[in-house]
Amino acid sequence: MRIGLMVGSDKERTRAERLDGLVEDIQAAERDGFASLWVPQIPGYLDALTAIAIAGRVTERIELGTAVVPLQTRHPIPMAQQALTTQAACAGRFTLGLGPSHHWIVEDQLGLPYERPAALLRDYLAVLTRAFAGYGRVDVENATYHVHSPLDVAEPQPMPVVISALGPAMLRLAGEEASGTILWMADERAVAEHIVPRITKAASAAGRPAPRVIAGVPVALCRNDEVDTAREFASEVLGHADISPNYARLLQHGDAEDVGDTMAVGDESAVLTRLRRYRDAGVTDLAARIVPLGATPQDRRASRHRTQEFLATLGAAL
Repeated sequence: MRIGLMVGSDKERTRAERLDGLVEDIQAAERDGFASLWVPQIPGYLDALTAIAIAGRVTERIELGTAVVPLQTRHPIPMAQQALTTQAACAGRFTLGLGPSHHWIVEDQLGLPYERPAALLRDYLAVLTRAFAGYGRVDVENATYHVHSPLDVAEPQPMPVVISALGPAMLRLAGEEASGTILWMADERAVAEHIVPRITKAASAAGRPAPRVIAGVPVALCRNDEVDTAREFASEVLGHADISPNYARLLQHGDAEDVGDTMAVGDESAVLTRLRRYRDAGVTDLAARIVPLGATPQDRRASRHRTQEFLATLGAAL
């Protein structure tokens, strides 16, 4: 299992510091030896693709990916232009994570329709696949898009695409048309019994390579008597199960009731044991979302540093 990090919004930095701080975090992750770093498109926060393009110019090895960009907000041709530009900035180290997001973002915040997300994504991927095949005219006609557009961004190179696939239809699509899936709120049983069998079967039937299963997992290194408090805190700051039917349905396939229950938390042995369970369930890539604990900013910075330092040592163990 490859060990990577997933970042979130850093509200403890000033607005003026956030972009530079994110780039510094990505550079630090590369220095620490992490295989990948994943940047979500958080409503109202930094643009993930722009930030990755900037970071791509000042890093050399680490894979950089979005986790994920809602597809409804960008037509597939502008998305392809931005992704190809980002890939050029990253010298081939960029992975595009896409997803249909959730009704409370697409409908309630953005005022856009949230209808038939799997069908929309299939049509969207048809345009992206043609756009990523090389420069020239992109001609795609399907139920959603009627595209006849020139495209000349960069020389052709691979563009891995992973999908936030949670349900059966999306998992089938991820296996058939993409490089894999990137997950959130999926515990080990959901991965082993729901995610991996479906996406692997779809990829095999389509003659595609074994798919990546990238798991976003909250992680915190702490005393074992702090575990319950840490789980409650993670569910409070990271959980959306109560307002996101997509996550609620996913949780039914596992043992977790909210995101805190998916957390690898406790001392070194407890964290390693939980992460090994994710590996054994079929996770190919860990995207560890460090949850800093503590009453003060100084305490939380120290907590983040301890957890990241420990995770950086786990390559051989996982």
